[in-house]
Amino acid sequence: MAYIVSETSLRRARLLSGLIMLAFVFTHFSNHALALVSIDAAEYGRMCFSLVWLNPLSSLILYGSVLTHIVLVLRSIYLRRSLKMPMREALQIIIGLLIPYLIIDHATSIRLSRMLYGIDIGYENVIYNFWVRNPFLGLRQSFAVVLIWAHGCLGIFFWLRYRDWYKRISPYLLTVAVLLPILALLGFSDAGRVMEQNPPPPRTIHANQAEIEAKVEQFTSMAKMIFGGSVLLVFALRGARSWRQRSNSIEIRYDHGALVRAPIGLSVLEASRSGGVAHFSACGGKGRCSTCRVRIIDTEGPLPEPSSMESATLQRIHADSDVRLGCQLRPKHNLNVALLLSSKQQNDIPASGEPIRPGREEEIAVLFCDLRNFTALSEARLPYDMVFLLNRYFTVVGQAVEQAGGRLDKFIGDGAMALFGLEANKDTASRDALKAAALILRDIDMLNEELEKQFSVKLRVVVGIHAGPSIVGVMGYGAAKNLTAIGDTVNVASRLETVAKEFGTAIVVSEPVMIQSGHDAKALQSRTIPIRGKRWEMKVFLISETESQQFL
Repeated sequence: MAYIVSETSLRRARLLSGLIMLAFVFTHFSNHALALVSIDAAEYGRMCFSLVWLNPLSSLILYGSVLTHIVLVLRSIYLRRSLKMPMREALQIIIGLLIPYLIIDHATSIRLSRMLYGIDIGYENVIYNFWVRNPFLGLRQSFAVVLIWAHGCLGIFFWLRYRDWYKRISPYLLTVAVLLPILALLGFSDAGRVMEQNPPPPRTIHANQAEIEAKVEQFTSMAKMIFGGSVLLVFALRGARSWRQRSNSIEIRYDHGALVRAPIGLSVLEASRSGGVAHFSACGGKGRCSTCRVRIIDTEGPLPEPSSMESATLQRIHADSDVRLGCQLRPKHNLNVALLLSSKQQNDIPASGEPIRPGREEEIAVLFCDLRNFTALSEARLPYDMVFLLNRYFTVVGQAVEQAGGRLDKFIGDGAMALFGLEANKDTASRDALKAAALILRDIDMLNEELEKQFSVKLRVVVGIHAGPSIVGVMGYGAAKNLTAIGDTVNVASRLETVAKEFGTAIVVSEPVMIQSGHDAKALQSRTIPIRGKRWEMKVFLISETESQQFL
């Protein structure tokens, strides 16, 4: 059966409706923050914001967004065949269901009074009601609005966290996300203390005030009953479906020996979770990544055709015909699968606070550096002395890379690998890598002046740099899990470091590095060298220690 509206369109509708509601909360917080200036400023802000949000068109958009978001959330809960999920997903759903109950009272009393009866409750009276007459209600509303804001900000984070440009704007978004609710709460408390000392004049009682309050209370109770009934209905339908499908299940066998019996209708990812099989999914099973992909080894019947969203993801990763997304595939027959990106660790969160980051191709610059004649050097020194010397050398390399804006990836024996262009400095990645190389050579000379007197040793470093596309992502196991890069660019950079030793020069860089850096290479010595595993040759530039200082 074909869907009239695609899953991608429904996800976009949920996102758009959430953004509209978040924009409303933004203006709501801004209004309260104006109370730090004065009550009059807050009242003026309320009138301006009312013009935006209380006209017929914007009211239709706002109420439509609220209804759309709630319906789609309830739909997503119903479509989930298993309620076993990571804690962060469970909290997101619980908060989403809790929010409507917390705001229905305030929303209906303020908006219904104005829309149906033309009663405009001023800012002073709102603050007086929440701070003096019913402080518990004010506390509950403050908590509710902060909860909505946090829920929306988390949604923004999960939506944008893998965008290339997100790292550049995230500090500003975080500042707004933290500072705005604080200013709003301070403004609310400041206005409350003012109203406590100088209460507003009594409002004119409407002729049918008792009737209005009764209708508002009736509408509020009805809205709560409808929402509560909808939630109960969704879970009742889930229970009925589970009971109906309990005798109609399939077996999913995994390549590592696990076996899970699951009702028909569960996705492979949901079946894995219900059966306790470690099945990784960076996006939480929303079809936004490919980390839950599985290879179909065997099946006893035809598989459902991929949806448009699944097909787009599979095409993007150039998946084979027998590869499917575990979160989207809902088999109806017994099958055998292999988890292609299975995570057998007990904890999939990277060590050292690294964020989960799926692999993606990025244009970066890679630097390799190594000590010359390390074997001969280590044979003539005591082990503890070598540890001391290497740590001093590693400190020089690490500080130089960080000073140039790069990221120290790893130490490999007496060598090191560094990445440039991972954050907001992609345009200057090659220039930064050249600067780091120059800093390493300069600081190694300074270190030699200190070490030569005590250890009679002179360290010599060679550097190789190449720039191009690489696969960047969080890789590793346990405490050794971190952000790194793999691919031809990394391999070529490592090869250029070896070439530097062969040519007896300090630095060897590829032609793309010099072009992207913008430095003049006319005066530099160049060579054309073969690259192992490649049919073509590469033009490289040989840079001496003296020549490297122009990059500082």
